Amino acid sequence: MEESSSSSLPLKDRVAIVTGGSRGIGRAISIHLHSLGARVALIYASNSTQADLLASELNTSCPPDHPRAVAIKADVSDPEQVKLLFDKTEQEFGTKAHILISCAGVMDPKYPTLANTTEEDWDTIFNVNTKGSFLCCREAANRLTNEGGGRIITISTSLVGSLLPGYAAYVASKAAVEAMTKILAKELKGTKITANCVAPGPVATELFFAGKTEETIKRFVDACPLSRLGEPKDITGIVGFLASDAGEWTNGQVIRVNGGVVI
Repeated sequence: MEESSSSSLPLKDRVAIVTGGSRGIGRAISIHLHSLGARVALIYASNSTQADLLASELNTSCPPDHPRAVAIKADVSDPEQVKLLFDKTEQEFGTKAHILISCAGVMDPKYPTLANTTEEDWDTIFNVNTKGSFLCCREAANRLTNEGGGRIITISTSLVGSLLPGYAAYVASKAAVEAMTKILAKELKGTKITANCVAPGPVATELFFAGKTEETIKRFVDACPLSRLGEPKDITGIVGFLASDAGEWTNGQVIRVNGGVVI
């Protein structure tokens, strides 16, 4: 009976922190990890209504004093707020976190060439995507449990492989995350914590659709051998696998999940 329970809930009672956890891909990851038995800290930057609503939905069958999901507001580019989000997660669930999913990200919907990218927009993208990932990974490297099941999973983009014009700042910010994650995996030797990066292709989220014309979206669909955009649920399975015990031997890898758009 225990084996069956363990296999059906591979993340039973483990604590997962998901930055950007109330919207888009992060939301889908939060829901999926919860379905695998994890207790989830949904980290959001601004929209408390969305985050609180999702936490409420995930807690439907839980007693009020033992929530399995909590919404925590934090700016991931601020080291003090990152420390606090880990503190609050530990306080809410009464244990160290096991899993970090670093998913918070921004993109410039103007899709400018490098020559037309403003310093302000460059800094905004790097502050959230790169510095935010660094701060969360640094905290996780020092704070996740060392008793097994420790997982750090960063979210990049398959655009690092396709290098499309108009994405210079975004791709540069994510390429840095990929390199950092690989080095981190080596540096975590002896901690029982693994570090991997998942790099989605075009996925039907607000972030993807922002600023794109129907013609542009159609070009992305036509470029895919499966003739469609990805859905957030297409990304969650690999994240759930990497977060589980079954994913332990996958370490220091960048896994592109894009339906064959970028190979």
